[in-house]
Amino acid sequence: MLKGFRDFVLRGNVVDLAVAVILGAAFNSIVASLVGDVLNPLIAATVGKPDFSSVVLDIHGGHIKVGNFFNAAVSFLIVAGVVYFCIVLPMNYLLNKIKKPPVEIPAAPTTKQCPECLSEIPVDARRCAHCAQPQPTA
Repeated sequence: MLKGFRDFVLRGNVVDLAVAVILGAAFNSIVASLVGDVLNPLIAATVGKPDFSSVVLDIHGGHIKVGNFFNAAVSFLIVAGVVYFCIVLPMNYLLNKIKKPPVEIPAAPTTKQCPECLSEIPVDARRCAHCAQPQPTA
């Protein structure tokens, strides 16, 4: 019973997933710092507000915090861009460099040329359809 659990935990994809979750959590703090310490001051310098959290819609006494959604969307776009440009594109480039192109086996010819009239006829033909000459057998 414990052997099955050990085999499950030590399987390659489970360990890879655990490492990915840990690295994702660490990467989240980097992105939060980038947004909080770099982008929000840039937004504050251009717009006058430190971030979008001050954007709130008041509808019939309810407060809809649209700015918080914008902040989360900006963070997501930054994470997606960094993952794509720093991980996916280089990995695809390396895999394409390593991967060998498939060897194409040429297909057997289905036609041959008649030695008398030079027209194309099926390989298995015993007479030419155009000039009715007997064809040499292979």
